Amino acid sequence: MNYDNKRIAGLLIFVGTVQFVLAVVISEAVYSGYSVGQQQMSDLGDWSLAGNYAAIFNVSIILLGMFIIAGAYFIQRGFKNRLFPSLLVISGIGWVGIGVFALNISLPVHLLSAQFAGAFGLASVFMSYKFEKSPLSYVSVILGAVTILAIVLSMSGQINSGFYLGLGLGGMQRFMIYPLLLWMLGFGAYLIGDSSDTTLTSKA
Repeated sequence: MNYDNKRIAGLLIFVGTVQFVLAVVISEAVYSGYSVGQQQMSDLGDWSLAGNYAAIFNVSIILLGMFIIAGAYFIQRGFKNRLFPSLLVISGIGWVGIGVFALNISLPVHLLSAQFAGAFGLASVFMSYKFEKSPLSYVSVILGAVTILAIVLSMSGQINSGFYLGLGLGGMQRFMIYPLLLWMLGFGAYLIGDSSDTTLTSKA
């Protein structure tokens, strides 16, 4: 991959993720009575619950999706494997959908968008193993495994009357989302810092 394309892709993904994480912190702080452990992250973007403060979360997560899509475009320009950037694009569309269709606007579309963002984001995490150098490649697999474990525990918690290992619904949901965000930060920084001026190809 051309070095400039690589740096641009990494910068877009990194900046998009950083601004979203900071926006979540701000949203949790200004949302009066918000419980990180008991409430879902999407509640921060629910206009009927958060009021005008919902704009902070919704605008930020839309930007996150757009940054991911833009980053995927620059990745696609140099990757021999086009499946990986395609997975990123679909995941980015999901993130945008979460913000556009907030919980109180269209619950079905919101949930579908969240599933797209999570499923294709998780697929991107595991597929990135083929393109990353160690130890980041192993860290990516671990982060993906943490997300899968959190999904299993969350489903178990829904069956067993809300038992989420003491973390609550909101806490368990964050263990599903934050590993994906941490991977995006790491992968973005990896693309920025990799000084090799070659096409990024998969491992043999």
